[in-house]
Amino acid sequence: MPTTTREIRFAVRPVGEPGLDTFELATRELPDPAPGEIVVRNDWMSVDPYMRGRMSTAKSYAAGWELGEPMQGGAVGEVVASAADGVAVGDLVVHGLGWREHALLPATYVTVLDRSLAPESTFLGVLGMPGLTAYAGLTRVASMRDGDVVFVSAAAGAVGSLVGQLARHLGASRVIGSAGGPEKARHVIEELGFDACIDYREGNVRKQLKEAAPDGIDVYFDNVGGEHLEAAIAALRLRGRIAICGAISGYNATEPPPGPRNMTSLIASRGRIEGFLVADHFDLQRDFLATVAPLVQSGEIAYRETVREGLEAAPQAFLDLLAGANVGKMVVKLR
Repeated sequence: MPTTTREIRFAVRPVGEPGLDTFELATRELPDPAPGEIVVRNDWMSVDPYMRGRMSTAKSYAAGWELGEPMQGGAVGEVVASAADGVAVGDLVVHGLGWREHALLPATYVTVLDRSLAPESTFLGVLGMPGLTAYAGLTRVASMRDGDVVFVSAAAGAVGSLVGQLARHLGASRVIGSAGGPEKARHVIEELGFDACIDYREGNVRKQLKEAAPDGIDVYFDNVGGEHLEAAIAALRLRGRIAICGAISGYNATEPPPGPRNMTSLIASRGRIEGFLVADHFDLQRDFLATVAPLVQSGEIAYRETVREGLEAAPQAFLDLLAGANVGKMVVKLR
């Protein structure tokens, strides 16, 4: 086991868009594990939109990161040293101390993975936190029902791509996505099997949604906020449901973005909007894997990954994620 390791630290609190100077690559000592601890050599790490919120001091569901401290996020790797019962050297695990080449942490903080289930990186994407987010948001929060018309924004991303495919598998009568650019829109229709996909870069999301769903929608899974949310409220049918997962369109805003201007439409539609955190739905983990893992193994659920290589590539991968440069899950391969 090495005696030193490298990590990415949070160096500058950004105002507006983060830059490469937001991050700092540093080397630190790597001690042997104390009783109950393990050392994991990280093989894959995740970058996710929620991390932008952790760079702020604003009140939120999780405390902001402290300057000078290592970043955090999902990671998959192999145990290389163990002083804990139940987790052995050679085990493959998933945990929350990414942005570093090695993680020293209590064994109770990791989940041992089944290597035969799927490729390692999928436990950060379609079979990981984004996948459970899609499953919980669609089935529990939005209460999707057979025959529903479903609309999902950021449909080419890690969460949205699975939402649409799950909706089809669960009996949606029509699945509509939104993505940025013609290539992503084609991917959403041709590879993911959506019925239609709006290219929001062409403008007027509300008009495009009306054309794609002339009779309205029953469910909207929101990853974007802003104009998309307003369009979905306008299209909502009687007792429609909106699940708010994220609002990436406003994450770098320096002033609060304007809210939807048509909230009173919910009175007539009796529509419901509910925000959610995946952390509130970990009780669905077993059902989620039982449902989705066989579909991934059989190829009925398609997924893509945008892969960057090396710890040094992680900051730019995160910036590219916020700019929409990924298709599917953005992951960083560390070895």
